[in-house]
Amino acid sequence: MNKIFLTLVLSLCLVGLYAQSIRILSYNIHHGNPPAESGKIDLQNIARIITESKADLVGLQEVDVRVSRSQLIDQAKELAALTGMSYFFSKGIDLEGGEYGTVVLSKHKIVGNRRYDLPMAVASENRSLAVVDVELPGGKVISFANTHLDLKEENKLVQTKYITELGDWYDRPFILVGDLNARPDSKPIQILEEYFVRNTKTNGPTHPNTKATGEIDYIMVGKHTPFRWTAYKTLPESTASDHLPLFAEITLD
Repeated sequence: MNKIFLTLVLSLCLVGLYAQSIRILSYNIHHGNPPAESGKIDLQNIARIITESKADLVGLQEVDVRVSRSQLIDQAKELAALTGMSYFFSKGIDLEGGEYGTVVLSKHKIVGNRRYDLPMAVASENRSLAVVDVELPGGKVISFANTHLDLKEENKLVQTKYITELGDWYDRPFILVGDLNARPDSKPIQILEEYFVRNTKTNGPTHPNTKATGEIDYIMVGKHTPFRWTAYKTLPESTASDHLPLFAEITLD
């Protein structure tokens, strides 16, 4: 009986040793412009939201780098400095003499990064996918991807197919976040669900920032990744952007 008890205790200890919790934030920051204050740029508030979420990995969309409308600030570099995190910027388009795209922030060491131009079926604004490899405490390496999909349905279909095929290459844990500009029952999300798991129990609308009615921002995990949802929710920050910040905590088993 004592041997059985000791075996059970040791097994639980090993599970606790190898299971790792990861906090994730996905946020379309509207280039740091509070929607109710035209022309104002408030990166301090965005940085506060990120810091208070205690996220380990952050995917930001609609980020300006040296763009005139946002005071020529390198927002990727500035937000990394304000939060004390490492960063990787992925350009979507050139804009007003600068660049506009997405950013990944990480509390942990980034050991690899890649940028992919997403395909287009019809002419539109170029979109990209940022993928970083992050080394967690203990040495486990995971991949984290961030994107902002096109508004046009034809492009979302080819872009989600591309992401699904790309994600299928990975053996390590793979997390996808972003503003996908698609509702949960749409075909683009159904394509992603062939490879990724999305939360369907505690999810909710993420846009617009007040009286949100549409769920278009997501945090998903590759189906091959053994994990559990610990938390999944929007944060009550309705003035900093036209989207709500989306937070999740997962446990890797």
